[in-house]
Amino acid sequence: MTSAPAWFERKFEFSFPVELHPNLCARLRGTPARLEEIFRNVDSNICVSKLAEKWSAQEHAGHLLDLEPLWVARISDYVTDASKLTAADLTNRKTHEAQHNQRPLVDILVGFRSARLELVSGAENVALAVHGRTILHPRMQTPMRLVDHLYFVAEHEVIVFF
Repeated sequence: MTSAPAWFERKFEFSFPVELHPNLCARLRGTPARLEEIFRNVDSNICVSKLAEKWSAQEHAGHLLDLEPLWVARISDYVTDASKLTAADLTNRKTHEAQHNQRPLVDILVGFRSARLELVSGAENVALAVHGRTILHPRMQTPMRLVDHLYFVAEHEVIVFF
């Protein structure tokens, strides 16, 4: 069990150098393998079991997949120099309605690997001038650089599983 604060209670300090962009891309590229390793040899009944009406482990994996289009849209926001990052659905409706526990886990993992490849490829192919561009995050009301966004995504994954 994690001692980290709940996601919406997290505070972020984005003071690291923009030159960490490749490191963050590498970290994000490795997430599918880490996720697959977490589920390796785990009984499917355990993957879909819920504790205290919280999401199951499989639903958490599905949630990561559900968020990939948002992360990709935000990379596009940096490229187009949007005034505000694309907003998330803070109710997580997509995950609640997706019925991830009724899907084969392998479909979620394969889908996540494919979607993550798209995200990392997009992040790696952004012009260097865009790496330090700042755009307002809609929920936190904080300016974020592309590198901050990538860190934010990576930290969201840690909060979900650890």
